[in-house]
Amino acid sequence: MTPDWPELFVVRHGETDWNAEGRYQGSQDIPLNDRGRLQADQNGKLLARLLKRAGRHPHEFDWYCSPMGRTRETMERIRAAFAEPLPEVTYDRRLVEVSFGIYEGLLHVDLAQGDMSMAGERKADFWYFRPPNGESYEDVAQRILDFSTLLKRPSIIVAHGGILRVLRRLVEGFSLVDTVNWFTPQDSIVHFLDGDAQVYPAGESWDD
Repeated sequence: MTPDWPELFVVRHGETDWNAEGRYQGSQDIPLNDRGRLQADQNGKLLARLLKRAGRHPHEFDWYCSPMGRTRETMERIRAAFAEPLPEVTYDRRLVEVSFGIYEGLLHVDLAQGDMSMAGERKADFWYFRPPNGESYEDVAQRILDFSTLLKRPSIIVAHGGILRVLRRLVEGFSLVDTVNWFTPQDSIVHFLDGDAQVYPAGESWDD
């Protein structure tokens, strides 16, 4: 059964040192670096502007977050951009990043000639590839579909790159090849509404 997706604002966590080094991170709880903290701060300011521009109040939204440290800090920094008290955050393990199993901690470029091809070079069937001791994107899609049963109202979600990829597939109907090759931004907010997605980079003005 296809969910009736509500309006979503989805933010990927800010950069970590492993992101900057090009390492598979997955289930490893790597903290934000200084650039990642700045990205989270900027995304918070952007979200506040987007809601204000639309005449929306943050209490119209439910707030969800992956329980990993890098997403928790990103959420805290985003919420700091709002002057008023905000709804409580629900932390849900179904929002954790896709597990890359035995490949976590290794460099993308070192694995690119094997099964773990890099984003931009993947075939559609990478959606179904499950690393040893890890998960496929199809596995993650099943837990996101399970999570979607919670979504009764418009929602704000802070999660991971893999989760954003899966949401574009499930909500927007992205093709498999586009989904697995999309470079998910850490300095942007993705707005899902009525089956479409709009990516708002935090470094640009969206007040008009």
